[in-house]
Amino acid sequence: MTPFHLAFPVRDLEQTRAFYADVLGCAIGRSSDTWVDFDLYGHQMSAHLRPGVQEAARDGQVGGIVVPIPHFGVVLEMADWTALAERLEARDDVEWIEKPQVRFKGEPGEQATLFICDPSGNALEFKGFKSMDKVFAH
Repeated sequence: MTPFHLAFPVRDLEQTRAFYADVLGCAIGRSSDTWVDFDLYGHQMSAHLRPGVQEAARDGQVGGIVVPIPHFGVVLEMADWTALAERLEARDDVEWIEKPQVRFKGEPGEQATLFICDPSGNALEFKGFKSMDKVFAH
């Protein structure tokens, strides 16, 4: 796997550290007064302080479900996705956009998905596949 890097805006670094470390289980990397790096399933996520950042608009649509655009996240093996979904559902401090569900059931691109928001309103989607060779199936 080759990791990707994503820099994204956040309103408050301490809230962001707590969310990505405690809620999502990310290791914390380098940081400064204006940014912090996280390891999100092997990918480098850099949260940059931008106090005026706006939440993503919830006006996209996939398979008849309204989704926020933009959003980002990770495609996971089903066992990892299930563990994450169970961990998130057990918490009472998660802002759900879309609870865990299966999309495109019985089709080549069948996937489990969930959407949550971080404290700055950034929308995250986590997808789970039984087989990674089905990620781009159509």
